[in-house]
Amino acid sequence: MKMLSVMIALIAAFGLSACNTLQGMGKDIQKGGEAVEKSAK
Repeated sequence: MKMLSVMIALIAAFGLSACNTLQGMGKDIQKGGEAVEKSAK
């Protein structure tokens, strides 16, 4: 039972960190797109 609790905690931690990573990557891509858009004007 203890092992199951540890596994659930690890899966939750990885899931939350992945969301933060994807959100940060999305912001970086958005900033890159804004830079391209400004240079095109």
